[in-house]
Amino acid sequence: MPNPSQSTTSEAQEHEPRVVAFLCKWCSSAGSDLAGVSRIQYSANATPITVPCTGSVSPLYILSAFNKGADGVLVSGCHPGDCHYMEGNYLARRKLYLIKQLLQFIGLEADRFRMSWVSAAEGAKFAEVIDEFVGDLRALGPQNRLKAKH
Repeated sequence: MPNPSQSTTSEAQEHEPRVVAFLCKWCSSAGSDLAGVSRIQYSANATPITVPCTGSVSPLYILSAFNKGADGVLVSGCHPGDCHYMEGNYLARRKLYLIKQLLQFIGLEADRFRMSWVSAAEGAKFAEVIDEFVGDLRALGPQNRLKAKH
């Protein structure tokens, strides 16, 4: 029986992955702004959602993004030790590790979920993270396992 999270070859070749990116207001969101004002070219496949801190990203946000058709979800925040809220990114790292385990348990490829640490001064790194993630998702093809059927 075919795996519903996998696609046919022709679907995968035509498919442009959709990424939902939860970005820390203090670091990664500012890094994405810097990439923009620096005119750094990167994939337009990501929809940014600014959050106060990566520690505030609920597992329900991630599951909802996949349910609404995202092929991948990125959570990006301050480097460990640099959190505006002191320990928010440590909380996020522990919580998001468990989310990744849950996604694998329900049959979703682990590579569809990613965390990164990007500071406000790393616009080029932000662009690199997005481009690399989109490239990896292209290789996986469309995500259909958690996508709501209409």
